[in-house]
Amino acid sequence: MNSSTETNTAFFADSRFHVSLPDGTSLSFPIAGNWRLENATPEQLNNVEVDEDGLHWPDIDEDLSFAGLLCGDHGQFVKPKHV
Repeated sequence: MNSSTETNTAFFADSRFHVSLPDGTSLSFPIAGNWRLENATPEQLNNVEVDEDGLHWPDIDEDLSFAGLLCGDHGQFVKPKHV
């Protein structure tokens, strides 16, 4: 399912996440390197909430800010904790 409001859209396709913002800005980033996104199903990836601060995937408990994404951080720098 694509999450969208009148002004934001976000979806997963071709191993990348794509976002369009109300000001016309579009960005996409690979899920590779983000262990939560890499291990998610396409259904979980497309169940995304978009707000003014960033993206939230409730099924996998992942959040990415637009500020971080615009700086090239799409969660690839976070390593999973081994229990």
